[in-house]
Amino acid sequence: MMRIALDAMGGDNAPGEIVKGGVEAATKLKDVKVLLVGDSKRIKEELAKYPKAPYNTLEVVDAPDEVSMDESPVAAVRRKKNCSINVCMRLVKNGDADAMVSAGNSGAVASSAVFTLGRIPGVLRPAIATVLPTRQPRRPLLLLDAGANMDCHEEWLVQFAIMGSAYSRTVLHRTAPLVGLLSIGTEDCKGNEMTKRTFPLLKNLKGIDFRGNVEGHDIFMGQTDVVVCDGFVGNVVLKTSESVAHAVGYWLKKELFRYPSRILGALLLKGALHALKNRLDPEIYGGAPLLGVPGAVIITHGASSHRAIFYAVNAAENAARNKVTALIAARIGEYEASKKSEVSAKKAPEDSDPPPAAG
Repeated sequence: MMRIALDAMGGDNAPGEIVKGGVEAATKLKDVKVLLVGDSKRIKEELAKYPKAPYNTLEVVDAPDEVSMDESPVAAVRRKKNCSINVCMRLVKNGDADAMVSAGNSGAVASSAVFTLGRIPGVLRPAIATVLPTRQPRRPLLLLDAGANMDCHEEWLVQFAIMGSAYSRTVLHRTAPLVGLLSIGTEDCKGNEMTKRTFPLLKNLKGIDFRGNVEGHDIFMGQTDVVVCDGFVGNVVLKTSESVAHAVGYWLKKELFRYPSRILGALLLKGALHALKNRLDPEIYGGAPLLGVPGAVIITHGASSHRAIFYAVNAAENAARNKVTALIAARIGEYEASKKSEVSAKKAPEDSDPPPAAG
C-alpha cells in the first residue's frame, strides 16, 4: 500500500478542504493510505464530519508547530522543525511515507525538501514542473521550471530537460517525449544569452528528443511534451495561462446571458461548455512535482479545493509507484558520466606521450 503524507495545514482552505480531499483520496484510490499531517485536534474535528470515512486507510500525524500568517514561510520551515511541511518531508525521508503533497507556499515546500531530503546526486537545482492542457486531449505538456529558480544557468536547463523527459515518460506515458526550449523565435540564434547558450547543449544531448526552440503560442498546440525555461519565465507563463482561462470563462458567461435569446443557446451548449470547463481546469492535473529531490513531492495551488487535493494525491501516488526519482537519478548519472568522458577525451591528446619517431 502506498502511503501519501498530506500537509493538512497548507493552503488558503486548510484544514477543511485538505482533509476533505484526503478523505476522498483514501476512499476512491486503491491501495493508498493518506497520512494527514498537522494540528491533530483540528484534523480530528474535520474528520468527524465524515463518519463513513475509511479510517483504516487514514492516519493522523501530529505536527505541533504552526506557521502564522505574518511569518516568512521559507524562514519558518527552517526555524520550526515540527511544522507540517517538515514533518511530511521527514516521513518521506525515513521511509514512513512514499510521497508527500502540500498546498502550502511553494518556496517553503521547495526549501524544506532540499534541506530535509537533499538533492539527487548530480542535480544542480530542483525544478517545479507543472502540467498544462493542450489541443491534444491525451497529450498534456510539462513546463519547467515553474518558479523554483528565478535566474538560471544553461546547465540547469539541460538538467530540467532530462528530468522533465523522465517524468513525461513515466507518469504522463509519453514513449518518446519531445523537448522544446522556450524562446522568442524558433531559430537557434533567437533569445537571450542564456537560451542561446542552452540551445547547442540540448541539441547535442543524448537520450532526449530535442525539437528546438518553441514560442509562447506553441505551448498549447500539443506538438511538444516538455518545455524548459527559467523559473521567472515559467511562473509568468503559468499565472498568465490561468488568468486567461478564468477571463475566457467570465467573458463567455457574460455574453451567453446578456440577452434572453442566448440563454436557450447556452442550455443547448451546456454539455460542451461543461466539457470545456473541465478541459481548462488546472485542478485535474494533480499539482506540480518538485523534480530533482530524492522523493515524490507534489506542490499544489494555495487555493486548492478538495478536488485538487484528490488529484494531487493521485499524482503523488503515480510518481512514487512509477519510481520517477530512480529514473531521474539514472539519467542524471548518465549525463554526468558523459560529460566527464568528453572532458577526458579532450585532455587525452595533450596528456599522452608523443608517438615514437619513425625509424
